[in-house]
Amino acid sequence: MSLLVIGSVAFDALETPFGKTDKIIGGAATYISLSASYSTKPVNLVAVVGGDFPQSDILTLEEHGVNTEGLQIKADEKSFFWSGKYNKDLNSRETITTELNVLGSFDPIIPDAYQNCKYLMLGNLAPQVQRLVIQRLVNRPKLIVLDTMNFWMDIAAEELLATIEMVDVLSINDEEARQLSGEYSLVKAARKILAFGPKFLIIKKGEHGALLFHKNKVFYAPALPLEEVFDPTGAGDTFAGGLIGYIAATDDCSFENMKRAVIHGSAMASFCVEKFGTERLLNLTQEEIEAREAMFEELVKVQPAAVVENVR
Repeated sequence: MSLLVIGSVAFDALETPFGKTDKIIGGAATYISLSASYSTKPVNLVAVVGGDFPQSDILTLEEHGVNTEGLQIKADEKSFFWSGKYNKDLNSRETITTELNVLGSFDPIIPDAYQNCKYLMLGNLAPQVQRLVIQRLVNRPKLIVLDTMNFWMDIAAEELLATIEMVDVLSINDEEARQLSGEYSLVKAARKILAFGPKFLIIKKGEHGALLFHKNKVFYAPALPLEEVFDPTGAGDTFAGGLIGYIAATDDCSFENMKRAVIHGSAMASFCVEKFGTERLLNLTQEEIEAREAMFEELVKVQPAAVVENVR
């Protein structure tokens, strides 16, 4: 089924306790698209890069089933660049540099070939840009998923709420859920956020898994205990890509299938953290993915309890 992904395609420079990189390919839409491509093809991309973005990296996306017709190239400008350093626990990081460059004036142009997309994934961008994409589509997609962050809650809260009202699924982390709702309890936070408009809410808890809320239903997906976590950059976007890719492939937006999509997204994210940047996402096999999903399923499987008679 047709999938449209909007977000940033960019450069990252990363430092973790296990090493550092120079500029490498990054950006929310990059991780989302690569992750989704293992479930559905083509992944139709809308993003913007500068003239400094290598043709070889664009070719890499295309080789993974990403349609780059909607990738704008502004030859006289530079691509978005972010650099950061992770602390020893890998749960917190320090931003060293943020250069918006072409992203600062990004005007998302939707090619005619993308207009009938059935599924839309709005990667982390300014909420007014995300809303503009929805408004520029001739037909509303069957399912719209939105990812955002606390930065937009700080500087564009009203714009963000107006955009959230238009989507079906909101994906944020636990800190962001508390900020957006003003509630510490994630159950109370979810109830309040669902009242803003989305049918589903996903609250990511990093190394502690993810929660899926829908009406009065809750599903918890644990995180896979990994021997090594090398670089958490892009894990949330990889999760989102796996989720929307799975839903697009199965064409099923029910709560039960959404649960399966959360497991698939979690499996994809668990690969992402094993190497720097997108490296691990470039050469996965379906056998590896299925084996990783089976490991997640094993984590939550419980055998029926034996009948124990009361002994008086």
